[in-house]
Amino acid sequence: MINGWELVIGIEIHAQVKSKSKLFSSSSTEFGSGPNSQVSLVDAAMPGMLPVINKFCVEQAVRSGIGLNAKINNKSIFDRKNYFYQDLPQGYQISQFKDPIVGNGFIEIESEGQSKKIGIERLHLEQDAGKSLHDQDPNLTFVDLNRSGIALMEIVSMPDMKSPDEAVEYVKKVRSILRYLDTCDGNMEQGSLRADVNVSVNKPGNDLGTRCEIKNLNSFKYIHSAIIYEAKRQIRLIESGENIIQETRLYNIDSGETRSMRSKEDAHDYRYFPDPDLLPLILEDDWIKKIRSSIPELPDQKKERFIREYSLSEYDSSVIVSDKSTSDYYEKVVKDRNPKLVTTWVTSELFSVLNKKNLSIDESPISPNHLGELIDNIDNGKISSRQAKEIFEEMCETGESANNIINEKGLSQISDEGELEKLVDNVISSNPENVEKYKNGKDKLFGFFVGEAMKLSKGKANPKVLNELLKSKLNT
Repeated sequence: MINGWELVIGIEIHAQVKSKSKLFSSSSTEFGSGPNSQVSLVDAAMPGMLPVINKFCVEQAVRSGIGLNAKINNKSIFDRKNYFYQDLPQGYQISQFKDPIVGNGFIEIESEGQSKKIGIERLHLEQDAGKSLHDQDPNLTFVDLNRSGIALMEIVSMPDMKSPDEAVEYVKKVRSILRYLDTCDGNMEQGSLRADVNVSVNKPGNDLGTRCEIKNLNSFKYIHSAIIYEAKRQIRLIESGENIIQETRLYNIDSGETRSMRSKEDAHDYRYFPDPDLLPLILEDDWIKKIRSSIPELPDQKKERFIREYSLSEYDSSVIVSDKSTSDYYEKVVKDRNPKLVTTWVTSELFSVLNKKNLSIDESPISPNHLGELIDNIDNGKISSRQAKEIFEEMCETGESANNIINEKGLSQISDEGELEKLVDNVISSNPENVEKYKNGKDKLFGFFVGEAMKLSKGKANPKVLNELLKSKLNT
């Protein structure tokens, strides 16, 4: 809700299928190769070249549909979507229109502490276009066809989102599911996952407003900011007596504004018709069932298991399972260890370092084995929490294991009761006046005795064992 206006948001996610070759050719899909180095005769639309469907891409789309709780259609049809652009060699895009490979589904998101179901209208397969480069020359546009023909899954939501936060949570959740399924790498900065966001506004109880589509948003921050700007723009126009024109708009990341790109086309403008070079795609129930049986544990299931097995809070479990790499890392560390201690070190200390260094957990300077080793030393009393933080910092900088650092610097705590008892006896016998004052009611002097014992141990005394011994000796 903005200034008494309701937002209605729908999102089309374009997710690149994780596959080594393209949807209709054997060309590589590797990111970062030289311009036009991964273009076959099919991708370049040379005369007489015919598309051949990539079975693996179809399987990836079915896996994604199952992960989105969606209906898998036994029959789907590839259509030609006709439009002209310089990086579309064929003059049409092979896509799906009336008969997509995946039908209605849903996912659940967390919004304002509540679970909310977001409907999914469809998932269809289509080929990507190439890329136009406008910043290489002041007078010319260059075209790179490496992306031409790469398989995309277009995931179309129902207009069920009512705020920018819900929209971001929806995209995050879809991205997380696809990454768990290994059907899309979700690298938004590389264009592997992009979102087109449809926004309209209306007064509560009134009919839906006219929507505008904001194209090609490739970060959660941009999705959030673009929705807010676009909603306020539409409200401003309506309140000044103007009409909203249904159109496609672009988001300017520098100014934070949206600007008109073109009027919104309807389906008939694209002159969809079944591609004559591709037969209808028929999927057998047994094949779909086989794929369904191979689906891994997904975020919602893993979240419930983590709460059940490790007694995590709803919040901590949600944070850890939101990213597959993070949940994998956590499970390696938590095995046979104290879950509460592991959760604190992963979500607080490790996340803090990764955020500061702008690293993903896959790039963590501390391996799961090394972090587990550090936690073992805390749990068995070999080092204090203060020492652990110092060791952790050095581990981040050097990549050394906790045990190596502890041994090299002699940081191991003294936990042996016999050794600590000698320290305590020494402190008590050296300070008879303070012992007398303590026994006469000056309880605050207990800190003095702890400090003296710590000095004698050069900071290595186990605080818990030391305190227990001091209390026992001083109160007798």
